[in-house]
Amino acid sequence: MIGIKNSYYLIDKQKYVRYSDSNKFIEVEIYMERLQKVIAASGITSRRKAEELIKNGKVKVNGKVITELGTKVNNSDEIEIDNKTIEKEAKEYYLLNKPRGVITSTSDEKGRKTVCDLISTTARIYPVGRLDYDTTGALILTNDGEFANILTHPKNKIDKVYIAKLKGIIKGEQINKLKNGIKIDNTLVKASRVKLKKVNPEKNTSLVEITIHEGKNHQVKRMFETVGFPVEKLTRERIAIFDLSNLKSGEYRKLTPKEVQIIYSYKK
Repeated sequence: MIGIKNSYYLIDKQKYVRYSDSNKFIEVEIYMERLQKVIAASGITSRRKAEELIKNGKVKVNGKVITELGTKVNNSDEIEIDNKTIEKEAKEYYLLNKPRGVITSTSDEKGRKTVCDLISTTARIYPVGRLDYDTTGALILTNDGEFANILTHPKNKIDKVYIAKLKGIIKGEQINKLKNGIKIDNTLVKASRVKLKKVNPEKNTSLVEITIHEGKNHQVKRMFETVGFPVEKLTRERIAIFDLSNLKSGEYRKLTPKEVQIIYSYKK
């Protein structure tokens, strides 16, 4: 059994992830995906055509003919169509320490450098969520749509932790407003946690750690501006279990299989 930060454990590469939460152990089944979706993702055919192939007995999973459309598979299953094994797109996962002045996109019509330009891979990866042009810090890139959806969907309550340098000295009253909720685009958003880390009366600035679960456009900046404190500098320190340890600005690393399965365990 191998631990991640002494809290997370992979106990079976095929079946379960177990992790500790307040001295309790929870078993979560590894993510399974519908067979027709996996076939379509391989680029062989459309999902509708894949469903027809399944119903007509043209598809095998691990050597067994499958005709039920509700069948689910995982990445380790071998899938054949007309006795030919399909090549599934290999999933890739990266954590990048995004530098300032890089676009969070797969391409840019103005020719500016994008976060995808920083990753050495031929896979069609894309950023999960976004960081502004002048915002730095933790950013996940992948070609796994389900993984990306888990990280971005508010119902999964994935922590996104930022350090913000504010113009002005923020007080408890404004911090409480952030915690209780403020409206952005007619939607109530709340900070999960807000911690005042430092104030500099001479420069009239505050350093604040804020944790959110949503990911609206410019959300952190707009939240602070709403309570009267423009953001001068913003860094995302952590997403879920991923922090910037040992990653300098512009550097990246691959996620481990154990880390990927932990994120799948967060799915509600």
